[in-house]
Amino acid sequence: MKAQFTRRLNLSILAAASLLALQSTLLHAEELPDPIKALEAKGATIKGSFDAPGGLKGYAAEYQKQGMALYLTPDGKHVLAGNLFDEKGEDLSEAPLQKLVYEPMTKAMWSQMETSTWIADGAKSAPKVIYLFSDANCPYCNMFWEQARPWVKSGKVQLRHIMVGVIREDSAAKAAALLSDANPEVALQKHEQAGKSSTLKALDKIPKDIQAKLDANMKLMEDMGLSATPSIFYKDENGNVQQQQGAPRPEVLAKMMGPK
Repeated sequence: MKAQFTRRLNLSILAAASLLALQSTLLHAEELPDPIKALEAKGATIKGSFDAPGGLKGYAAEYQKQGMALYLTPDGKHVLAGNLFDEKGEDLSEAPLQKLVYEPMTKAMWSQMETSTWIADGAKSAPKVIYLFSDANCPYCNMFWEQARPWVKSGKVQLRHIMVGVIREDSAAKAAALLSDANPEVALQKHEQAGKSSTLKALDKIPKDIQAKLDANMKLMEDMGLSATPSIFYKDENGNVQQQQGAPRPEVLAKMMGPK
């Protein structure tokens, strides 16, 4: 009886896998129209298609880390790029781009940040996690650290500092000093708490393993199209990943953090 059940289960799994493979094959077999393929050749990545009014066929594309709506004309020979609005002035491109481009993109970013090298600031059990690319010489990173204290101290938010070196010549070596400390969390707290009076010393020589982690953090930052610190990422009330550049204004801070 058990053997029969196992065989049936295996057959069910095999059938499901075959169906998914077939669906994937059919999806990739769909030939893109020539105008869409021409934009693909110029660097656009087509993420999916969607219905559009007026006989148009919509395509969601990613180009240079930005979402772009493409609309194929009814003759199939021309394509319009940009946002489409209805008679009420509502943007009909926003929802498809959010679903097909930005949500998958930000989910991938969040996963990459989770597996990057970061220093925790706050309780592991905190219900909200916020990532930030942080430079040890960045005054605005320190400002955000100060702003976040009520939420961090109450156990409601954990900040995760992805250390990079972008501001000064010794930024990477200071980041390495924090990462190589026996207790990076305490070392970071002392550094941020001291502010301009910090005595954090840059390492004379960065160990190879620490350098590799810093290089990976920098690559992640560059791949995400970021160039300044702090670059802050959080999830809103709907679970969507949002970005904040620089220390936020009070009203934005409250929205990011939630109730104290």
